[in-house]
Amino acid sequence: MKAAVWHGEKDIRVEEKELKALKDNEVTVRVAWAGICGSDLHEYQEGPVFIPVNEPDELTGEVAPIIMGHEFSGVIEKVGKDVTNYQVGDRVVVNPTITYGNKPEDVDCYDGFSFIGLHGDGGFAAFANAPEHNIYKLPDTLSLQDAALVEPTAVAVQAVKEGNLLFGDNVAIFGAGPIGLLTVIAAKAAGASNIIVFDLSETRLQMAKDLGATAIFNSAEVDPVEAVKQYAPAGVDVTFEVAGVAPTFKSSIDVTRPRGTVVIVSIFARPIEWNPMQLTNTGVKVTSTIAYTPTSFQQTVDLMGTGQLQPQGIITSQIELDDIVEKGFEALTNDKSQAKILVKLSGDM
Repeated sequence: MKAAVWHGEKDIRVEEKELKALKDNEVTVRVAWAGICGSDLHEYQEGPVFIPVNEPDELTGEVAPIIMGHEFSGVIEKVGKDVTNYQVGDRVVVNPTITYGNKPEDVDCYDGFSFIGLHGDGGFAAFANAPEHNIYKLPDTLSLQDAALVEPTAVAVQAVKEGNLLFGDNVAIFGAGPIGLLTVIAAKAAGASNIIVFDLSETRLQMAKDLGATAIFNSAEVDPVEAVKQYAPAGVDVTFEVAGVAPTFKSSIDVTRPRGTVVIVSIFARPIEWNPMQLTNTGVKVTSTIAYTPTSFQQTVDLMGTGQLQPQGIITSQIELDDIVEKGFEALTNDKSQAKILVKLSGDM
């Protein structure tokens, strides 16, 4: 089958790849649509970040070269003999996180986790295998194309939950990439009053405004603290750092009220220099999230199915698998008007 395979930094190849043998507890998904994630982009630009290259991943047993893609949906093509809850023809989305599974779910993924599509073969291919417990049925109201947005939306849902956001809270978001935009949507759905977004791209800022941001600011043109004071004189209740660079991390703390919360949702490609006294002097709490619990993933499916979460507005392009490097990874690298690019596999709806 044709697949997009990571071989190294700036080396993703669309090539023929054999689907691994189906295990008894797995299903084979005929992939319909798959999204390119910011973590995929990190692997392309400066990887390996997560992809195992020197020895097999402990949880997947796989090593590069690896088929990328962890935001994907499709239709079940085949089921292993031990699978009981799914059948051929079911419309599904894949939760790509693989964990040890021996602790409560709220700490399980921080006890060690791997991702289908980063630590093992994923969904930038005609077919992908996944364990039964990673499969979620779709409601009839949710198309397969929309379902490819479940995984990144679940990241934003989990981030909002990590921030203990309450109705009426004021929120700041640094970074209007796909996850930042989805955090706007999730924060609004959770009852945030003012949602203030900072970014360097005017196009992405306008997208944030269209998706529900109260106010948008170009970080290069304003002092974030002064900008926030217009809406929350004492500082916002919750700030989401979704840019992954030192200046935005520091600004996230600066704009947050005393005893407020900063949630780091981004991947930092390299270490930063920072003085913890910035926290000591303000009482701001910092937490972080990278994935989601199974409960949050199911809630995201349900909320998208009812229309309470509508992330479709972040889609900026739909491309063919053959064009994934030029029109996908290179476009996301060089064109800041791009947000979420979906790759069409079967194209089923």
